[in-house]
Amino acid sequence: MSDWPKVRLHVVTGKGGTGKSTVASALALALATRGRNVLLCEVEGRQGIARMFDVDPLPYQERRLTTGLPEPDGGRGVVHALHIDAESALLEYLAMYYRLGRAGKALDRFGVIEFATTIAPGVRDVLLTGKVYEAVQRNSRNKLAIEYDAVVLDAPPTGRITQFLNVSNELAGLAKVGPIKSQSDTMMTLFRSPRTAVHLVTVLEEMPVQETADGIAELRGARLPVGGVVVNQVRPRDLSAADLAAARAGTLDRGRLEGDLVDGGIVVGPGLVDGLLVEAADHAERRALEDSQRAIVAGLDVPSYELPRMAGGIDLGGLYELAGLLREQGMA
Repeated sequence: MSDWPKVRLHVVTGKGGTGKSTVASALALALATRGRNVLLCEVEGRQGIARMFDVDPLPYQERRLTTGLPEPDGGRGVVHALHIDAESALLEYLAMYYRLGRAGKALDRFGVIEFATTIAPGVRDVLLTGKVYEAVQRNSRNKLAIEYDAVVLDAPPTGRITQFLNVSNELAGLAKVGPIKSQSDTMMTLFRSPRTAVHLVTVLEEMPVQETADGIAELRGARLPVGGVVVNQVRPRDLSAADLAAARAGTLDRGRLEGDLVDGGIVVGPGLVDGLLVEAADHAERRALEDSQRAIVAGLDVPSYELPRMAGGIDLGGLYELAGLLREQGMA
């Protein structure tokens, strides 16, 4: 059973370097099951989805990407991908609501669109989130477009996520009336509803965990729905709690360690045991720090999930493995 059965828009954010794009991709694979269509979107212009799945750079057009995580009976859904950029979104907006057509493209050639979205960043966010909103709100009456069961957004970093989603507030000083203001208010009804969840990705380090806690507080302050916290890149626990405590205290049995090395056929030269004891102490300190940060995550009062560090890096097989772990833990 999923922890988020009512959610159709999964927004994934996190501090840079925590692997939010990896988590967003794995979540999309985990959600695409039993014939479900899932859309994986990105808005930062980095073409992260294309690199993650080793495909050509994505255009401003929905593309079939891959099949989702298979069920035991073989059933699976389809993951589609969309790279959203503000300029293309504005051209589409002008064509839909003002019927500018070729005139809109002429504006693009003169650089008017870039100028408009640069001097009014709030408008840029409305355009980016507006395309996501349209994908979530589709229904079967639009026979020319795919109706998605879930949309996963690889969103801007934690420090900007509240501003990015709180488009109505960001536009308050720019547009008090008119179609853009009306559109932003309509989008906020989705972003503040139970159909949306903002998931935060972190690693077990002080700065990312603190930024996650601050991000949750900001989201709640803006009445935006907080989802879960994904603790990414968790290292395997190879030593027992007792051995870790002895390593930190400097009380590991030196003779036993040397004997184990000899039994393993290793020649114990000068300084080898000393070096290993130093490394063990450093490792134990790192583990203690991770445990303290894990306790902070547990105190955030939101569901949490853990994904391992992938020693060989992330490829498509690794993404499916992570997707399976998210499914097992109830995120999808």
